[in-house]
Amino acid sequence: MTMRDKHGIAALTDKEKQTLRLIVRGHDAKSIAQNLDLSVHTINERLRDARRKLAVSSSREAARLLLDAEGGVSLPENVGDRRIGEDRSPASADDGPAPIVGATGGVRRPLILMGATLMTFALGLLALAGLTHMTPPAQMTASTSTVPPDPAVVDAAQRFLALVDQGRWADSYRATGSAFRKLNTEPVWAAASEKARTPLGKLVSRTFLSQDDIPAPPAGYQMVRFRTRFESSADVIETVTLERERGEWRITGITIG
Repeated sequence: MTMRDKHGIAALTDKEKQTLRLIVRGHDAKSIAQNLDLSVHTINERLRDARRKLAVSSSREAARLLLDAEGGVSLPENVGDRRIGEDRSPASADDGPAPIVGATGGVRRPLILMGATLMTFALGLLALAGLTHMTPPAQMTASTSTVPPDPAVVDAAQRFLALVDQGRWADSYRATGSAFRKLNTEPVWAAASEKARTPLGKLVSRTFLSQDDIPAPPAGYQMVRFRTRFESSADVIETVTLERERGEWRITGITIG
């Protein structure tokens, strides 16, 4: 296994590995969705994220690489990883913060997820459709490493956030990378941003917290975090993920929560 493959395997989330193990066992996206009480759309997103990290074109190839990395032996089935036909517990949400803009009913402060990056960030504004598998920072792979802040990276993230603060959706969209645009058109980005960001009100303060280097394919990513306060919210963590594209740092994802 190459170093690139190892980095890709390290970047996989537990949920993506769980899904690939079911591929090894002969399931397809539909049967995996039934097995895990999730939507086919969610399963397809997991598989797409896994293929991107492993730089392969097929889910079966991604599953084979994981199988090789785990010693060529499919792991025992566990809770949430059952064969079709077995009794299932009542359907439950994919555990993890729900990146749904304008989530209903609740006392929870809404979590905003926008963009497409690595790990399980590759959700895009399609999170509006109910995707629920973002990995919190505390659960990230150990391959992620905190690095000294790179002024160019931090500045690119701050300039993007400033455009969002000002409601300049078209300008902020132009700061995004190709991975982001594959999932989001400019009108979708503008509509979702208007719905998600505007209610937070004006920016009160934003403080740099950290910059992490994530060595995932194709060329690695930089993740910059800020502690931010808006008029209508307590302190939140803004996470902006960037990748180098044609010599410039481009935005591939943003979370607020």
